[in-house]
Amino acid sequence: MIQIIVPVVFAIYENKMVLPRELNVMSKPIPDKAEIVLEYPEKFYVGTFERSARFDAHFDDKGASLLLDHPGDVDARKSVHLHVHYALLADILSSLTRTVSAIPTDHDVRDLAEVARGLYEALGARITSADETEKPSDPHASDLGQMSPEEEVLLLHVME
Repeated sequence: MIQIIVPVVFAIYENKMVLPRELNVMSKPIPDKAEIVLEYPEKFYVGTFERSARFDAHFDDKGASLLLDHPGDVDARKSVHLHVHYALLADILSSLTRTVSAIPTDHDVRDLAEVARGLYEALGARITSADETEKPSDPHASDLGQMSPEEEVLLLHVME
């Protein structure tokens, strides 16, 4: 779901009111750039969020939320809200994993790899804690939480 929030208007998402931009607190400045394109049958929107913009990203009970916000005058303000449910997020991450070779070889990917490793470890900790409270009926089911990122990629390729 993508929402474009018009200033001073409240947005409704899953029967919850989203506060206007002036009351939302963005967590971080955007370190590089994000480009957004929305295409409808009779409308086309393009937006760029650069270093003067801010973002917020977090998980909630249904998936991952991303908010890009460019503050300013009423005519210059813009924001994009994106909420992706967990199953779709898993498919997106899987697609990204298969296309890593498209990243130019001269691009430094150490920060991206470090963050991906952190997410992997955080999710692994959740799997491990769930395994401790609830033993799986399949004795090999817990092996998935102990796979290295390289083993996961190999498994994805075998499954394709």
